Amino acid sequence: MPRLSIDKICKMWGGDPGRVRRGLGLTEKSVPYLDEDTVTISIEAAKNALKRAGIDPSELGAVLVGTESKPYAVKPTGTIVAEAIGATPHVLAADFEFACKAGTEALQCCIGMVGFGMMKYAMAIGADTAQGAPGDDLEYSAAAGGSAYIISSNLDEAVAIINGAHSYVTNTPDFWRRAGQKYPKHTGPFTGKPAYFRHIIGAAKALMEEMGTTPKDYDYAVFHQPNGAFPVRVGKMLGFPIEKIKDSLVTPYIGNTYAGSALTGLAALLDKAKPGDRILVVSFGSGAGSDAFDITVAEGIEEKRGRAPSVWDYINRRKSISYSEYLKFRRMIIT
Repeated sequence: MPRLSIDKICKMWGGDPGRVRRGLGLTEKSVPYLDEDTVTISIEAAKNALKRAGIDPSELGAVLVGTESKPYAVKPTGTIVAEAIGATPHVLAADFEFACKAGTEALQCCIGMVGFGMMKYAMAIGADTAQGAPGDDLEYSAAAGGSAYIISSNLDEAVAIINGAHSYVTNTPDFWRRAGQKYPKHTGPFTGKPAYFRHIIGAAKALMEEMGTTPKDYDYAVFHQPNGAFPVRVGKMLGFPIEKIKDSLVTPYIGNTYAGSALTGLAALLDKAKPGDRILVVSFGSGAGSDAFDITVAEGIEEKRGRAPSVWDYINRRKSISYSEYLKFRRMIIT
């Protein structure tokens, strides 16, 4: 996927690259080509998940896609993805929306359906091609990407085991977009303390209390990455040292992939984690809410790790583009 550097955005609008790098911890962001969108990103992620799982797509009982940038206002994304990977017709397909936590929202539902015995396998996808208005602070970070996960009740084939989950939600209007508006609105600093930090801390503390754990019990922590600075700050507030967070930080290199953010950070960790490692994952979605997960890496991860490209394989597969190319690819100018 192409990359647009922070320097080029700052040059266009007169911003200070040093301030952006220091304050937001960003260097560049991913941009979809003209032939890429949430559907194509979801399909590629889904195919990689199937390669790692080694299952037939017809065995999937559900394909759930979490996104806030689906290509159709009235047509499901889930049906396109399910058809493309060969999971139709005997499958539940649905789209989920909850800003940046739409992917973990879908994951929660997959856990519930598989755990209840409704189906053998269920797939949850978090993917976005996020947009920010030209010149807005969001333009520095709004990026594209996604990840897919397959949930099963068979522990023998697991790469990781979900020990517990907890959600924390309030009606906090920190970020929104009304129907017909091209770009989202946000409330600046208000998106921090009462929104991002409050909900991640609330979900994380509640889950750790339920699990009887403290930050010392986890080898890694993954927090939603609207930028490169917030996850580090919220981790410190919860008592996690930077060493437990840094290996999941992909946003400095690809930007905020919204519904794909926390799930992609987790995927980056699973690319290197060892069996027995314990991970705390907490997403965040504006509006606002967080989903927290307690995860233990399983023995099966070693066998399945090399079956598909890693997160860093994709991060390193980059092509730098100009600001004018970015405008063209995002259809801000029409040719």
